Amino acid sequence: MTVKIGIPVSLTGQFSLQGRQTLAGIQAWAADVNRSGGLRIGQHASPVAILWRDDASRAANAREITARLIDDDHAGIIIGPYSAALTRAAAQAAQARCRLLWNQGGASPALYRQGNPWIVGILTPADQYLTGLLPAVREIRPAASTVAIIRAAAGEFPREIAAGVQQSAHELGFRITLSRQFNPQTLDHEFAQIIREICQSPPEVLVIAGRFQQDLRLAELLAQSAPRITAVAVIAAGVDAFRERLDANAENFIGPSQWEPAAQPQPQPAKDYYGPSAAQVQESLRRAGYPAADYPAAQAYAAGVIIQRCAQESGSRQDAALRQAAATLNFTTFYGPFRIDPAGRPNAKPALLTQWRNHRKTIIWPPQHRQQTLTGPWR
Repeated sequence: MTVKIGIPVSLTGQFSLQGRQTLAGIQAWAADVNRSGGLRIGQHASPVAILWRDDASRAANAREITARLIDDDHAGIIIGPYSAALTRAAAQAAQARCRLLWNQGGASPALYRQGNPWIVGILTPADQYLTGLLPAVREIRPAASTVAIIRAAAGEFPREIAAGVQQSAHELGFRITLSRQFNPQTLDHEFAQIIREICQSPPEVLVIAGRFQQDLRLAELLAQSAPRITAVAVIAAGVDAFRERLDANAENFIGPSQWEPAAQPQPQPAKDYYGPSAAQVQESLRRAGYPAADYPAAQAYAAGVIIQRCAQESGSRQDAALRQAAATLNFTTFYGPFRIDPAGRPNAKPALLTQWRNHRKTIIWPPQHRQQTLTGPWR
């Protein structure tokens, strides 16, 4: 019997870039599983089928689609969409039906504070995205002490990003010299005013966290102004579309990444390693039409691998058994370590920091995966 796996995906709207990669990632995993004989549960293997609908990057749609996937399509496994807000909506629909949601795309740690036992997280929480930024700056500029944070006023994700940076600043003795918020409807002249304010008194470290298009526009304006700052981190800079949009102006921007092939463990000799290697996953994503896939595709593929391991461990595809297996397992995939706390929050995978150098992303943090040290000043 075919195992139906349902997922709301953002093929249109503000998260369409990430949504398309999410769908490609989970479909590539399904194709690999079916090519190998199917999803093995106990002594039996079953083919898998991915059922999806476009949520148009809207939380209400993600909630409704999740309900339909469960009630109408009888999906046996439910995977969450990209973005914290959409994941929260999908998790509410799944929880109301006592169904487990595999969270591959919602990075807000608030998702695990609601007492929902029917959620398993895979990706690094947002408050840990930039924990390596200030330590990396201190390596090249020991006296650095000032940080500015520019973020979107709406949404859990930018708020958690800022909270993580503020905590790191407090621990390391940095001062927050500027903290600005902007609305989703912010116009160019308002962004220009923010950039002028930065240029009047440049911090040593600048963090920008908003929606993808907002991040891009602020980065464009910043590159044109070129204030002398040691390090500029923009959340959107972690994906290849950032370089495509800014071209040469992308140089030296820093961005967080959930996954980079160069940082991943090899299958041997790690005895707890499970699933394909990073190179094999990259080849699968290339076959799916993504020769330069970013972390949204990788984390969706990783969700499939983790579900596969939990099904093998439990000998079941029932949600309660899969949740119990997820709670007890501690293993490594191409995506990195997998381990969750009792609330379902992942607590084993560090975030990566990348910096654009000569049109390529290079890993600058953490030290064990570093390809090059941080380059500064930024301009």
